[in-house]
Amino acid sequence: MSENGKQSTLLLDRSDVRVNHDTGLAATIRSSIDKVRSGDLGSLPVVVGLVIIWTVFGTLNPTFLSSNNLANLLFDASTVGIISLGIVCVLMVGEIDLSVGSISGFASAMVGMLWVNEGWPVALAIAAALVVGGVIGAIYAVLFNRLGMPSFVATLAGLLAVLGMQLYLLGATGSINLPYGSAVVNFGQLLVIPRPLAYVFALIPGAVLLLTGLGTVRRRKQANLSAPSVGGLLAKAAVITVALEFVAFYLNQDRGIPWMFALFVVLAIVMNYALTRTQWGRSMSAVGGNREAARRAGINVRRIYTSAFVLCAMFAALGGVLAAARLASASQQAGTGDVNLNAIAAAVIGGTSLFGGRGSAYSALLGIIVIQSIASGLTMLDLSSALRYMITGAVLAIAVIVDSLARRSRASHGRG
Repeated sequence: MSENGKQSTLLLDRSDVRVNHDTGLAATIRSSIDKVRSGDLGSLPVVVGLVIIWTVFGTLNPTFLSSNNLANLLFDASTVGIISLGIVCVLMVGEIDLSVGSISGFASAMVGMLWVNEGWPVALAIAAALVVGGVIGAIYAVLFNRLGMPSFVATLAGLLAVLGMQLYLLGATGSINLPYGSAVVNFGQLLVIPRPLAYVFALIPGAVLLLTGLGTVRRRKQANLSAPSVGGLLAKAAVITVALEFVAFYLNQDRGIPWMFALFVVLAIVMNYALTRTQWGRSMSAVGGNREAARRAGINVRRIYTSAFVLCAMFAALGGVLAAARLASASQQAGTGDVNLNAIAAAVIGGTSLFGGRGSAYSALLGIIVIQSIASGLTMLDLSSALRYMITGAVLAIAVIVDSLARRSRASHGRG
């Protein structure tokens, strides 16, 4: 063999060694560190923030970390969290919906009017509220796509119009009480996952992660591509499983895990799959990143915007129905106050970019837990709501600053 051939063989062998080395556990850790340094932070900032918040409030008042208080926190976080899932959809395409609070209040009023006053079956009343929410989102899409009305203006007008419709449905009494003890109210206030089933559910995420990860490793090896470390995959699945089993064990010491929170988590998982593993989800990211480039790539941009607005409004309607179940009533105060702001703030604090193109359904889950933790902690310390607004505003500002700095870092490292 010639000298050049020997050198080529040696280089190839070294390349192979490097690829095999890069698939080890240590390389997996290095890759994660490199991503953070380059601005791909993922959920790291919000997780660190949540640990700090829980540590501070747990130190000031040990009751904050009691299983009973955490169960109540999950009950309260579920309603606005589901609304925030819809906000993630519109933020992904670089738009906004300011009317989600009004839509949620209107949906609760619809359910109360149709179910209690008109005698409709509760399932049919809820379905009607969701359909009307979808129609409202479709109207926003028409105003945005066909008439060029900015989403800020369209949804601000919708906020006022839908709020007026809510007040009209409730009439002079201003509220409709839902039947106490009904299945809907029990779901919003009392029902928790049976303890054995909670432990089984806690096993599922780690198992799914392991199975899907092993499938990815197999496919990449078959294509002669470098694959993630099996050891790293096993370690990650083990950590997630142990953490979730501990959470289930701790919450089961008192009330347990609310079924309403389980519904929220399932919706987040479904949405995360849709956003990361489907053509629709990839199109959402493409449109949010660069609308014109997405259009030239053959993506139906108008259809993507329509789906985002419709999903956002339907999630808002579902959140309103669950809020009514939580309070056992539909009133003029439903959907008002800080519902709008908390839903938007949860998505942004959780990691969804205000600039479009980047986000995750899990950001709504993490973000609303942060916001609800702040509210619960300050309430237990008997501090005013004024302080809660100030702290939440500061956390939101920090989240946007981190997102802006991360975007600059990704751009400087060529990650977009």
